[in-house]
Amino acid sequence: MEGTLALVGGAEWTEGCTFDRGLLEVSGTSTVTVVPTAAAYENPARVVERAAAWFAGLGATTEMLPVTTRAHAYDPELAARASAARFLYVASGSPMHLRSVLKDTPLVEALLSAWRSGAVVAVAAESAAVLCSRMVDSRGGAFTVGLGLLNSLTVLPRADTWLEDKWHRTVQLASPDLAVVGIDERTALISGPE
Repeated sequence: MEGTLALVGGAEWTEGCTFDRGLLEVSGTSTVTVVPTAAAYENPARVVERAAAWFAGLGATTEMLPVTTRAHAYDPELAARASAARFLYVASGSPMHLRSVLKDTPLVEALLSAWRSGAVVAVAAESAAVLCSRMVDSRGGAFTVGLGLLNSLTVLPRADTWLEDKWHRTVQLASPDLAVVGIDERTALISGPE
């Protein structure tokens, strides 16, 4: 059984993100585990505070999974916490940092394990793009190597803010077998067992 995967277009934990209530219901928990890895250089505690304020309004609590370095991604205790979580939310931030921290680590395997056992995994903005085999570099729209967890599509987060030239370049560079999926801020592409 696989859980629910939500690829959030950006502006997570703000008005308009009505899908979060449904994700909480599907998860069967009232605790959201926030993974602030991509925000490591942007005050991850503040990122978790924003999530806590948002989810408190939905009747849930948050906890931080303090993974900001590659060493943390190898910590067996943190991997065990991730694997046991029922609702994991990977915050947005630096896609390159997220990729370098998670690539081929026990933590990324723990995230997959949680999802495969039925957990909700939400991944926001540039962090969602990192899941793809062919990740779009949002700075210019060209492709680079992602984590390789999603192979049949690539994600363009914050699609509502992209310039037409960059959109066009990305689509032209994509191979015919690759779906290019734009996700606007405050929206999500959600895949679940149902």
